[in-house]
Amino acid sequence: MDHAIVADGLIKRFGDTTALAGVDLAVRQGTVLGLLGPNGAGKTTAVRVLATLLRPDGGRATVGGYDVVTQSHQVRQLVGLTGQYASVDETLTGAENLLLIGRLLGMPRRRAKHRARELLAEFDLAGAADRAVKGYSGGMRRRLDLAASLVGRPPLLFLDEPTTGLDPRARSELWELVRRLVAGGVTVLLTTQYLDEADALADEIVVIDHGRVIATGTPQELKAKTGSSSLAVRPADSDQLPTVVSVVGELAGMAAEVSGDLVSAPVSDPQVLPAAVRRLDQAGVVVAELALRRSSLDEVFLTLTGHPAEDADATERSPE
Repeated sequence: MDHAIVADGLIKRFGDTTALAGVDLAVRQGTVLGLLGPNGAGKTTAVRVLATLLRPDGGRATVGGYDVVTQSHQVRQLVGLTGQYASVDETLTGAENLLLIGRLLGMPRRRAKHRARELLAEFDLAGAADRAVKGYSGGMRRRLDLAASLVGRPPLLFLDEPTTGLDPRARSELWELVRRLVAGGVTVLLTTQYLDEADALADEIVVIDHGRVIATGTPQELKAKTGSSSLAVRPADSDQLPTVVSVVGELAGMAAEVSGDLVSAPVSDPQVLPAAVRRLDQAGVVVAELALRRSSLDEVFLTLTGHPAEDADATERSPE
């Protein structure tokens, strides 16, 4: 079997709201598929359908070759799920949390205890194994939550915005853990709002907005569609803004965006930077700032949908 997860035309409605409007996706075994989109795009609903927590209103999906509706029990045996917020018990220690999950999975106590200690060491939590989780940092809780989803050694892992609220260091640590899991053969479906996260981890990306797939491809292909970088110029003299807008727009091949005295536009050719220097010098523009920046999530969504990510309507309304 080439694909561990396949969804074909998934539809899910909540009253008058359509959270999924015919979503297609396929995740190859031993890879990471990044499901990218703003809040309310339908990402969590898709994960909950694939994890058998919600029944779709239309379409079909298989996980590990099993139908998520008619063979939900088999699907649950294959999947580990880590949601947006740590679900561990704060009153228990790290070791007790993992031991409890092992016992709930039917493991003998000795085996469950061994697996707990094994995971705590792997996730760099051995030193905090016997401390109550309420004393853990946010990054430690997320690592413990991820460890909890792996107690039963599932071959498929669903990560639903796992780095929400984490600082940069904790995010990097979690990314490295995910890379190690995939290197060990685990297949990962990752939902995220962050383009840099999808870029860092995903082999392929599916972008959804308002419950529909609007772009697919590798990170490189996606960036090529939307412009991999942004040219930003701030003139020293605001009277020269019209000239800068004209130069940046011509180099980018599209209308430049003006925010205060900063002029920017998405570009795909890194050679645009020296070209901008020449053109601005020829026009007699003195610049206070000139940079070639990686595209932000807003710029990607502006190109794909015509609106920045934060303006997306919250279409996702699933019962908790």
